This record gives sequence, C-alpha cells and structure tokens, in this order.
Amino acid sequence: MSMLRKSVMAMGLLGVALSLSACGSPVASTGKKSNTLNVVFLPSDSAKEEDAARKALTQEIHKATGKKVNVETTTDYNVAIQAIATGKAQIGLMGPDGYVQAHKQSKTVVPMVTYSGKSGTLKDAYYHSYIMVPKAQAAKYKVNGKYSLKNIKGKRMSFVSNTSTSGFAIPAGAIKKAFNLKSTDDLSSGGKFFSKVLYGQSHQGSAVNLLKGDADVAAFDDMDLTQYGKFQNDATKAGAIFKINKDAPAPFTAVRGKESVAIAAYAVQNEPLVANTKTISKSDIEKIQKQLTSSSVTNNKLFFAPANAKVRGLFTKDGKTQFIKITDAWYKPTHDILGE
Repeated sequence: MSMLRKSVMAMGLLGVALSLSACGSPVASTGKKSNTLNVVFLPSDSAKEEDAARKALTQEIHKATGKKVNVETTTDYNVAIQAIATGKAQIGLMGPDGYVQAHKQSKTVVPMVTYSGKSGTLKDAYYHSYIMVPKAQAAKYKVNGKYSLKNIKGKRMSFVSNTSTSGFAIPAGAIKKAFNLKSTDDLSSGGKFFSKVLYGQSHQGSAVNLLKGDADVAAFDDMDLTQYGKFQNDATKAGAIFKINKDAPAPFTAVRGKESVAIAAYAVQNEPLVANTKTISKSDIEKIQKQLTSSSVTNNKLFFAPANAKVRGLFTKDGKTQFIKITDAWYKPTHDILGE
C-alpha cells in the first residue's frame, strides 16, 4: 500500500483543527435540515489574501440557500478532506485528488461545479502541475539538450502535501513511471529515492522551499502561484520560466524576483466545489449550482479576478472563465490516474 493511501487511511486519527473565520467555537456536524452550512478550504485557498474571495463565496451560498455559512480554513490537506468526508463540512473547495480521496471515503461526497477554461467550457478546464528547479541550476537537468527527470534522484525534494493532486499525486506518478518504480512509497520520505523530502503544506510553501534554497527540486501548480508572479514564456511545457513579482506579498517577500524553470509540466483537471449529500439536501445543491453559474458570479472579480488584480480572486479570469455544473463522471480521468 502506498504512503499516499496510508495517509488517507490515517486521517481518522488526525485532530480536525479547523480555523473558523467568524467564531472560535468548535465545528458541529450538521444535517440536511440544519440552518448552518460549513465550507472548508484547502491550505492553498486558506491564505489571508483570499479572505475577500472566501467571503464572496459564502455570501453567494447564503443567497442561494438562506442558511448561515461558516468558513473553515485549514493548514493541512488531510484535515480538509476528512472534514468533507465525515460531513463536518457540508461543502468544500477541493483539488481533484482531494475530491477523489474524499469520495473514496464516502460516496456521498460529489462535485457540484468546477470552473471552465478560457473557452468558457470544460474542453480546456485544466491547470498545470510542474516539477521545478531554480533557473540557475536548470541546465543540470537537461539530457541531450532536453529537460529530463533523470537527474533528480538523490536531490532534496519539496512536495505540497501527500494528498495534493498537482503537488504530489501527479508529479510523483510521473517520477514513478520515469524510473519504473513499483509505487510512490520511496518518494514520500527522504533517504530513499530523494536525499530529503519536504512538504510545503501549500503550493506557495513548496515554491518558497525551492526559491529559498531549502530544496533542489519542487512540485507546485500554476493556479496558486500566478497572483504572486508571472510566467516568462510558454507555461504549458517543460522549459516554462516562472518569476516572482518584485512586490509579491508573504510568503514570497524573501524571494521576490527569483525565477524557477519547469523540467516537466502536466495538465490537471480543474478543482471542484464539492458537497456531502448526506448533510446537505439535493434542493440546496441545485440552488447553489444555479447561483454560482449565474452571470452575477461570472462577472464578480472576487470569483474570477484579472491576473493583475490587487485583490485576489478565488480563481484567475482568463477569457470566458465561469463555473460549470459537473458530476463525478467528469473526473473519470483523475479516478483512472489514481486508480481510485
């Protein structure tokens, strides 16, 4: 059994230490008839810079359902997944892998909406996962003039979390395939494939590990980084250069202006907003879907912010980006990749 799967099984043993935005009281499980809904966010979506975006989402859910909505931010992916799987949170903004793991624990966890690509459809509703190295060291990772994973063995590696799709599952799966490993077990801790393994606990944290010099190689995605920096060239393939903005806020204040280069890039399906149907009614789910796919939300910069926006949106606006209703069937490629 892989370390990734072991970590998921061990979630029940973890303390569910959720941080509430409005009140400091413990989170209570709520049923379909409750007048309260709890919405949980992954660490990457729990940054202070996204306070306004989180508030905007909860306000729309309140408009749709008439119910009080609590925000639950987290510092651990396992905590967020466990919260939605057990029903302590009725709604959650999950990565594809986080959703698949929550769905595996409880089939009552289903996706409600995801956000489209530039076309406004699901045809390009994906983002990118990267394996990055510092720009100054990038040439060392070329084989016959092309970027390769061949020279990452024995390096210090930073992942996001072992339950992150683009920050662990996808890159670890690619490394497993490239080196013909039996599983990803040896990739999750130091002293085996890598000399040292770090976990940033967010995509921002993993990037900082790399740019500060604590790691030689790092995995993170573009979706969580584009409001802190800019790609200098084609962001869809190996060779993509990412540069931190000169005025980037925390946690990038100490690495402003630094650059990293992707030695590998992988397409990942966009993240879903999910619901646990055991603790939220079908009627409420349909109301939320209708509200979030409305033009007022589509045009709200707190949901879809321009890349240069001063206030961070929940997602970056690109072309006709909007929310689209989905079902579990749309995530079949992710289910297949992860074997879940």
